[in-house]
Amino acid sequence: MKIGVVGFGYWGPNLVRNFQSAPSVEGVVCYDASDKRLAIAKQKFPGLEVAKTYEELLARKDVEAIAIATPVSTHYPLGMKALQAGKHLLLEKPMAESVEQCRQLIEVAEKNKLVLMVDHTFVYTGAVRKIKELVENGRLGEIMYFDSVRVNLGLFQHDTNVVWDLAPHDLSIMDYIIGLEPTGVSAIGSTHFSDKEDVAYISVRYANQLLAHFHVNWMSPVKVRKILIGGSKLMVVYDDMEPSEKIRVYDKGVDIKERESIYKVLVEYRTGDMWAPKIDLNEALSLMVKDFAEAIKSGRRPTTDGRSGMKVVKILEAAQASLRQNGAMISLVP
Repeated sequence: MKIGVVGFGYWGPNLVRNFQSAPSVEGVVCYDASDKRLAIAKQKFPGLEVAKTYEELLARKDVEAIAIATPVSTHYPLGMKALQAGKHLLLEKPMAESVEQCRQLIEVAEKNKLVLMVDHTFVYTGAVRKIKELVENGRLGEIMYFDSVRVNLGLFQHDTNVVWDLAPHDLSIMDYIIGLEPTGVSAIGSTHFSDKEDVAYISVRYANQLLAHFHVNWMSPVKVRKILIGGSKLMVVYDDMEPSEKIRVYDKGVDIKERESIYKVLVEYRTGDMWAPKIDLNEALSLMVKDFAEAIKSGRRPTTDGRSGMKVVKILEAAQASLRQNGAMISLVP
């Protein structure tokens, strides 16, 4: 089959490269509204086909699927046209601007029996999949907290704020690893150089006292990509900036030794070994592309399907509402 890639800006070239390398993909056809970027695409990838218009791309019968790497404001209209044209669809993160838009895309995809997937690339990293394995095997015990920091200097976006730009990565990781439905979201943020928040803190609550916290920032002097997960048995630190030991598992925690009353609780701190498990070093994007192609062939659900994309947008939408209400807790309970 052939894949159509829409948008040859920041992420589009990575999609083209990985789709061209995928054994099950016969070829890639690229479309971008900029003739200059299309010329760069043809120069960078010899043999790459290009389409002059989006309608031309959708009309090609040999193109079975469309991958959209354009600003989030265009995801819904471009994605809906692709699904209505009978094309399988891969959308960049975040999936759309609202939960309602996500719901409509899912309904059309299911009605036409098409694969709808969201490119939450970090879910396919060896580190995240190893953490998922540790959680599923019960090694960590009960998850008590999920703490994430994703900060750097820039890149400032003109069409969205730092929450919608950076938070989807770690929100998708949290959803994949934990798999629970949150009960509420609150967020605070500040704007310094435009009307878009460039620093924000997001809190996500769950019914079982699990608390998740996300710090996103475009104004940090250093680049940090770190997640801490606290379990009742083990704790995990995932540092994506580490060249080799991206995951470190700590046998540390707190045990209740004696509880006579709510006013007298004797705790005991546990300190054991630390180890760095071996992780798969295959490129995450190549695994995501493979998952998309195999889902199309078999008709199975991809790991990061439309519903997982909608769950991330649901939290983003609630965080945006909380920002407008000075940090008020937005309930996600129906």
